Amino acid sequence: MSSNQPGVIRRFFQGVWNALNFTRRLVFNLIFLLILLAFLGGFLAKRPTISPRTALVLDPSGAIVEQFSTDPTQRALASIAGNESPEVQLRDLLRAIDSAAKDSRIERIVLIPDEIASVGLATARELGAALDRFKATGKEVIALSGGMGQNEYLIAAHANRILLDPDGAVLLEGFANYRSYYKDALDKLGVEVHLIKVGTFKSAAEPYILNQASDASKEADGYWMGGIWNEYLAEVAALRKLDVAAISDDISHYDERVAAHAGDLARLALDQKLVDQLTTRAEAREQLRALGAAEGKEGFRQVDYKSYLATLAPQSLSRFGSQVAVVVAQGEIVPGERPPGMIGGKSTAQLVRAAREDDNVKAIVLRVDSPGGDAVSSELIRRELAQAREAGKPVVVSMGDVAASGGYWISMASDEIWAEPNTITGSIGIFGLIMTVPDTLAKLGIHTDGVGTTPLAGTLDIRRPLSPQLEAIITSVIRRGYSEFIGKVAQARGKTPEQVDAIAQGRVWSGAQAKERGLVDKLGGLGDAIAAAASRAKLGDDYSVRYVERELSTWERVALSFSDSEAMVRVARWTGFRLPPGMFSSSELQQVAATIESLRGKRYGAFAHCFCELH
Repeated sequence: MSSNQPGVIRRFFQGVWNALNFTRRLVFNLIFLLILLAFLGGFLAKRPTISPRTALVLDPSGAIVEQFSTDPTQRALASIAGNESPEVQLRDLLRAIDSAAKDSRIERIVLIPDEIASVGLATARELGAALDRFKATGKEVIALSGGMGQNEYLIAAHANRILLDPDGAVLLEGFANYRSYYKDALDKLGVEVHLIKVGTFKSAAEPYILNQASDASKEADGYWMGGIWNEYLAEVAALRKLDVAAISDDISHYDERVAAHAGDLARLALDQKLVDQLTTRAEAREQLRALGAAEGKEGFRQVDYKSYLATLAPQSLSRFGSQVAVVVAQGEIVPGERPPGMIGGKSTAQLVRAAREDDNVKAIVLRVDSPGGDAVSSELIRRELAQAREAGKPVVVSMGDVAASGGYWISMASDEIWAEPNTITGSIGIFGLIMTVPDTLAKLGIHTDGVGTTPLAGTLDIRRPLSPQLEAIITSVIRRGYSEFIGKVAQARGKTPEQVDAIAQGRVWSGAQAKERGLVDKLGGLGDAIAAAASRAKLGDDYSVRYVERELSTWERVALSFSDSEAMVRVARWTGFRLPPGMFSSSELQQVAATIESLRGKRYGAFAHCFCELH
């Protein structure tokens, strides 16, 4: 035996390393092969052929959002794994509906809302308006459902007919905003909570200092939620030709109505005229076969909305010609650069600046769907929009489901603000929340003591009681911040600070209520805002709409082009390749992580946020 031959242990670890290296190369080669097959499939695959008398099946699966929060690579990999994307872009659904309205081959829309994971009220209203435009061409919309909540029903109510499964239900319950309150728990732990706020109705931090909602909080929440609920009832009643009082009475006595129908929720919905017919899915298919061209033994001639979108001519990506630029501001407002699904002070400001510096962009529409966040980042975005106006480019804001607190802050620097009647907006107020834990540590036998070189040194140490001097400083800063907030609103809305203060104080309003108080100019959707921006720029009908978003890398463009590709699906089925479930993080986790990251290295920060969720 040669004395230079490696020992047993060395040969073992070398074997393990070689095995790992081989596995790594194998995995990357397999991924490359899949991408190559997808390319070939994309080149060879034919676009779906749309025959006359085809029904467009609108069955979105996931949360309906303004902008994907997952990147193209994640969506492509999810497609390879055979997983449904957890998100559907509102703009894609609107494009499918509006294109189908002009397409002589599309005879009707079959709406199936059952797989919608979440949809905001303003988004639902936007989709309903698109369905109304489709019906205005003389075509029919049929809604088919196994059961709906009230937000999904708001979309379905725009259909000509609603077919409900005999075991289904339509649950209309009204809106609520309940929160947990922690004062007693924090007292038991010895945590001292110091709340400094400006705005009687700014109630976001109340759970940390009270055991129940304040009277002001209940008054404000009851008012804006009542306004949105009345809008909801009026819209449903008008669409279904019902009486608002009758719908309200049915909901108030739902227990009696259910008992009278022996627990049959579907029959109750039919008798309440919320739906038109109770049918199983098989019976509905037969009805659709009778209405349109039959195809196969049980099916009817149909195309799903994703396949239909693939048949449409690509939206122009040209940077030439007059354009209305749309910048999406969706999610929490946090410092720095952030991916889609969150609003980064730096990254969103850069998008606005890119639109301002593009000579082909003649007007800018800011689409806002945000409860607010970091005040400094909000101001950075507002300044960029103000500079765009100073450069002669009209700026129009379109409010989505929520544009409150910091979401309203970034909306101020505009020529015009549009909102849906059920948009949640306002919440003009500022608060500061400081927690200290000296008593908590004392319960554990831990005490803090020492010296500082100035009265301010160590005052931000949560182990020590709050210094009266620090409290006075923070109070002055917050009061100045509120004064600045209402001052900017007053300047933007042509009011005095006193007039704004009377409708501010942290109060939340519905879009309709905000319009009555001069915080919003007009009621309508994104399309209305785009048309208004084009009109202000005097573009006539000769313009295109372009979403200004982060530039994609070459790989992301490739991945995006195949993320919804039929070729990708065929390759996945052919190879049997599946990725592990749960591989992709949710947008909520991404938002929480980004918010926490934004606080790193900061001793304090100001946030303009609205905790105004409906349940």
